[in-house]
Amino acid sequence: MIKLRLKRYGKKREASFRLVACNSTSRRDGRPLEELGFYNPRTKETRLDTEALRTRLSQGAQPTDAVRSLLEKGGLIEKTIRPAEIEGKKKQALARQSASKKAVKEKTEESKGSEVDSETSTSAD
Repeated sequence: MIKLRLKRYGKKREASFRLVACNSTSRRDGRPLEELGFYNPRTKETRLDTEALRTRLSQGAQPTDAVRSLLEKGGLIEKTIRPAEIEGKKKQALARQSASKKAVKEKTEESKGSEVDSETSTSAD
């Protein structure tokens, strides 16, 4: 299976990446079948060989997540929502709901506690 992935190069802490097509079993920085583009995360510079990328995608090459996002930003493929992302969004929504319920509970407990404090202070007078 052919993968479209990023190949790291550059200085330490100043990484740049080449977008390459390579066999899925090869190493990250191994010899690629073809170089298809360039990405510099520091300057956000991206250069893509669109014709070669379309050819590889039509042949069934599978992009990694990072490459997929670059291709979506470049307009080569449509943005897709994968099942894992849907599950993650459901979990986030449930977490937000439970957090808001906890916040409401805490506010009601605080207001009840302040009412009890105000009643004891008025009865003491």
